[in-house]
Amino acid sequence: MDSTKLTLLTILRDRVAHLCAEGNITEALHAATAAVLKAEQELSSDLDSIEVFALVLEVRGDLYRQLGDAEKARDDYRQAIDQLNNRLDLAEQLGRLHAALGAVHDDLENFERAIHHWEVAISYFEKTQPPSPMMIAALSNNIAYLKKSLGDLDGAETSLLIALEIFHRELGPDDDETASVCNNLGALYHQVGHYEQAREMHLMALEARRKLYGENHPDTAQSYNNLALALSETGDPELAKDHFECALDALSHCGAEIQHELVSVSENYIQFLQQSEDHQSSKKVADRVQQTLAQWA
Repeated sequence: MDSTKLTLLTILRDRVAHLCAEGNITEALHAATAAVLKAEQELSSDLDSIEVFALVLEVRGDLYRQLGDAEKARDDYRQAIDQLNNRLDLAEQLGRLHAALGAVHDDLENFERAIHHWEVAISYFEKTQPPSPMMIAALSNNIAYLKKSLGDLDGAETSLLIALEIFHRELGPDDDETASVCNNLGALYHQVGHYEQAREMHLMALEARRKLYGENHPDTAQSYNNLALALSETGDPELAKDHFECALDALSHCGAEIQHELVSVSENYIQFLQQSEDHQSSKKVADRVQQTLAQWA
């Protein structure tokens, strides 16, 4: 591809970026389409022309995704992947394309296809120089969510453990991403009845979130609640009660926008108290929550 034509494509691509920064996605799509058409006209066996064509297809695919046109985004990503033909020197771009194609299939509820493309994306990100551990961790977390929803709990656990190992190594134990994966692992272990493991994961998430956000934050409250549920299964009813109290207290300071979370935690707490035959305390909790909701109304 000669320099004049490459300059035109660079100008069009820069215009797309400028329009996106201004929030003018519709006009950006027109510019991206012009770039795709120009790159297609110049397409040959020359590797540079193939790379440029794949790149502008990726850019347009991203715009289609932003506009909610998943089918057109899917077609652009597929065509770009076909053009690159498994070139390992472009592993990073192929990883991005498969990650984006997986997200499109997720939007279209083609969950098995989403998992497939995310796994392929991971295989490319492992081959980049240097490797891309944060992308691998994020995609592993996405895969775990879908595998759990599809009933593949062993597969979900494996993917979450990969994500946890990377986030813990790269970001440390007190990062939000690490805490989120600990929380997800805790929920998975609770679901399959591994309550001691659930307890440890939720404790790790709670410790991180208390450092990150303090006591009166919805995420901290979520960890208090989840840990309380695990404690109620490991023979620690008093500790469970204390953590339910902390969760309610935290949420009561967060404002009306989290009233759904407050109701959910209170229902868990009331159920726990009723199972303990502490009906007086369960009534007090219900009354207290109703008073808080009334104040927010």
